[in-house]
Amino acid sequence: MGEMSNQNPHEKRSSSMSFALRWKHENVRRITYLALFTLVVTTMFFMLLSGTQTKSVALVVNGEEQVVKTKHQTVKQLLDEQDVKVGEYDRISLALDTKLKHGDRIAIERARTIELTADGKVQTLHTVEKTLDAALTEFHITVDQDDRITPAIGTPLTENNQVEIVRVTKEKKEIEVPIAFETTTKQDATLLKGKQQTLQEGKAGKKIVTKEQVYENGVMVKESVLGETVAAQSVKKIVAVGTKNPVVVMAVKTEKKVTAAAKTEKAKALTVTKGGVPISYKKLLNNVTLTAYSAGVESTGKNPGDSGYGITRTGTKVTEGRTISVDPNVIPLGWWVYIEGVGYRRAEDTGSAVKGNKIDVYYDSESYAQQFGLKRGYTVYVIGPKKPSVE
Repeated sequence: MGEMSNQNPHEKRSSSMSFALRWKHENVRRITYLALFTLVVTTMFFMLLSGTQTKSVALVVNGEEQVVKTKHQTVKQLLDEQDVKVGEYDRISLALDTKLKHGDRIAIERARTIELTADGKVQTLHTVEKTLDAALTEFHITVDQDDRITPAIGTPLTENNQVEIVRVTKEKKEIEVPIAFETTTKQDATLLKGKQQTLQEGKAGKKIVTKEQVYENGVMVKESVLGETVAAQSVKKIVAVGTKNPVVVMAVKTEKKVTAAAKTEKAKALTVTKGGVPISYKKLLNNVTLTAYSAGVESTGKNPGDSGYGITRTGTKVTEGRTISVDPNVIPLGWWVYIEGVGYRRAEDTGSAVKGNKIDVYYDSESYAQQFGLKRGYTVYVIGPKKPSVE
């Protein structure tokens, strides 16, 4: 009997298995690539499909909202489609290159213009704020409590606005002002009538006046007195006024003697001619010093409305061209004088600094009185209680 060989069946089974493995190894990579490609294409398709789909978007301009439908991809494309312009200073909630999605909300706030006048300059501002105070805060512009602003701080803004800020500052100053002393008279029976004697010299006091000055944009517009404090009291001047009648000695004279005495007295009369008018005078004063004063606070320490404002020691009202202040021991009150280069004046007032051959001439203008200064070397004719006639 012959022997049977098992070699062939074994070779056929091995070949079949090798073919299957080779096919699997060769096609797995292809299948993987095909799956990836299919996924990419599908994704791109859906992306393209979603990009061309109609989207509903809310468009809000200055608070007015509308819902629009668009197939455009970006905010800028949508605004161009709706013919909506965005100005340089406008505020938009989404950037122009933002990709649109269904349900997006695009808010645009229009800028308002403010023409601001403040601190010595004019500037143009642009803001999306709705009220003036919010805009000033945005630009770090402060308004102090005393400053004045037009329009009011909380005013709603319109498209174009004119705004002015007036800077207001206040300053307090303390000024030392003299207090004029009063003069009182006391009757003295030991002095002859017409004679006066100073019993107590007067002394001016002083007070501190606190003033407030208001400035607008650096210019003073108002000044007011806040209060006064007396720093030193004035001392009254006391003058004794004679009431004693002179003793008249009666003498019997012949008519001839009386006539002779009258002629002698007339011969002794002092006369001088000024402006073509003869002046009889009682006394001649040489080298007299002139100063000037007014009724105002700088000269008298009194303001309009104060008790005794503008009233002289003789009770008259000060009058430019007439009133002078004198030393009663040199020129009696109520007497007229003639001052070389000045003219006729009447002794109606006194002053603590007016002593001896010194005369204080009254002027209405306080500034002129301050600028008058000291003028020396004047000649003064003391006339008497009656002013010479110029007729």
